[in-house]
Amino acid sequence: MAVTILLENDKRVVENEARKQYVSRQKGTHCSLLLDDEQVVVLKEVKEKDLTLEKVRSIAGDIARGLAAQKVEKALVGDDTIAAAFAKLDKEKAVTAFVEGWDLGSYHFNSYKSKADDSKAELEVAGSAEAVQAGQIRAAAMAFSRDLMNEVSNVLNPETYPDVLKEKFAGTTAEVTVYGKEQLEKMEMNGVLTVCRGSKYSPSFVEIAYQGDASKPLVALVGKGVTFDTGGISLKSGKDLSDMRMDMGGSAAVAGAMQLLVQSNAKVNVVALIPIVENAPDNTAVYPGEVIHYKNGTTVQVGNTDAEGRLILADALLRAGELDAEYIVDIATLTGAIVNALGTGLGGVFGDEELSHVMKKVGDENGDFVWPMPLVDAYDKTLASDYADMNNISTLNFAGSITAGLFLRRFVPENSKWLHVDMAGMMNHSSASGYYAKSATGYGARLLADYTVKISE
Repeated sequence: MAVTILLENDKRVVENEARKQYVSRQKGTHCSLLLDDEQVVVLKEVKEKDLTLEKVRSIAGDIARGLAAQKVEKALVGDDTIAAAFAKLDKEKAVTAFVEGWDLGSYHFNSYKSKADDSKAELEVAGSAEAVQAGQIRAAAMAFSRDLMNEVSNVLNPETYPDVLKEKFAGTTAEVTVYGKEQLEKMEMNGVLTVCRGSKYSPSFVEIAYQGDASKPLVALVGKGVTFDTGGISLKSGKDLSDMRMDMGGSAAVAGAMQLLVQSNAKVNVVALIPIVENAPDNTAVYPGEVIHYKNGTTVQVGNTDAEGRLILADALLRAGELDAEYIVDIATLTGAIVNALGTGLGGVFGDEELSHVMKKVGDENGDFVWPMPLVDAYDKTLASDYADMNNISTLNFAGSITAGLFLRRFVPENSKWLHVDMAGMMNHSSASGYYAKSATGYGARLLADYTVKISE
């Protein structure tokens, strides 16, 4: 069964008064109806002030999910139809956004359901082959990030995660290097080693290098890879902590970004740095009050073991310095405070002010929204410790996302241009809408990839 996607002003609609009235009365951006025993989807006019590429993605995702529920196997649309429906937008970008939204709206993660419904309506677009392929590549990268975040923690853990990444990039131009526990000890990645002490799994650190153009400045993408976060000895409370398997969302964003860059043959010079741990309580776990000695000579007192993400990101930032990265972006599901500040519609970006606004513009177009946030220097002293150079938590009972950023800033290489993205509020959606399923979002993959391309121009 196949359906055709039409415009509201298609003559088969407007020349029949009953059909015309039916379509006009329907709420939303589209509707379905029968034309001579053929099912069609009619795209309704979108007000110019509401017309964005994100709107295109959302419309396509809604249609795709609705048709899949009806067991429709295929949908047909011409690139001229998409161009006319969203006439104020660039045609190629509109087609790419429509395909991207469609594929993501059809996303499922049903690996553990005995009676899973993986129905999907295949989209066939006539024309604009390159734009269609770009949309498919972008959707696949974001879907990979979603798959990683949705996977359960006994399957995706510090020992298996590296194998997943090696398999994903096998046969590509990207080079994957995995460091195990013994190598991490030699590399003095003591934050990673300390956080993972209570886990039955050994920690790991993955580097994915891609040189689409070796003459470009090196960009380091750093992603927090906590495959499950119990809080450690500072145990989390809550009725259901199962979403804490998504605390590796930053690493999923980085992995998805690398897939997008590699598959797009992007002219960039980039390395992904992914510290992978599990934060678990045990008799071997790090206790509050212990002190970590970092490779650069800095000592950190662990005031709270649930502030573990910054402890492993510190090692990765130091590693970025060893590799002489000119630009660094770290991304993490780092603080609940960012959710209090910005809600669940966008992430916060800290660091270089000029580059923060560059990233905001990138996110405004690709749908991974961010808002520039301040690093208040006056708060830096609240990270002081009586026993070490600094504490991993602030003495303040507010500004938690800011003080977390200030902690990370102390480990940023002196000559690097740095941004920190706190994506805690963007980890998952509680209901399906637009091109998002009720599950992990895959947030950050497009943001990091497009930002890397932008600053490499």
